[in-house]
Amino acid sequence: MIRGRFITLEGIEGAGKSSLQRHIADALVARGQRICATREPGGTPLAEDIRALVLRRRDEGMPAAAELLLMFASRAAHVAQLIRPALARGEWVICDRFTDASRAYQGGGRGLDTSAIESLARLAHPGLTPDLTLLLDLPPELGLQRARSRQDAGDRFEDEELAFFARVRAHYLQLAEREPGRIRIIDASQPPEAVLEQALTHVEAL
Repeated sequence: MIRGRFITLEGIEGAGKSSLQRHIADALVARGQRICATREPGGTPLAEDIRALVLRRRDEGMPAAAELLLMFASRAAHVAQLIRPALARGEWVICDRFTDASRAYQGGGRGLDTSAIESLARLAHPGLTPDLTLLLDLPPELGLQRARSRQDAGDRFEDEELAFFARVRAHYLQLAEREPGRIRIIDASQPPEAVLEQALTHVEAL
């Protein structure tokens, strides 16, 4: 059986990843592809339990190193129990965030050592890299405005200062500069229809 394709969506809060994921999945299903749409942190019962730990607001706070380790604990379970089996079945996996998020948020945003992040990546998903990453890029001011206007209560990441998201965005753009063949930048400040059109153009190349 032919291995499926692995597509990841990245970007700061409010970039529109979840909506785009649904539209890409619909377009691929219409073309006869089998789809596994998932998210990080999360994706399996164990990984979703860890997600709740990571995102919940608490008076105690969370050290950056603990945050990073929990992210990769969730990712290891997600990859082993969902992503690799789906790819082996020939499904196209569309994941809302993956390891680039740890590189941008915990590396760029928190300032954690990049070599430690890469070591954890090799441990959590050896040999697995997305075939395509769509980076939905937009100014942090706009992203936070969108995120905070949603009906839900949000999570503790949305409580971060604007400077944090500026660092995250800058790191994402550095990653895209280093890997232009895999990471494709899309201007997420455009109307959703234009974002989807560009995204499907990149997906079509797979």
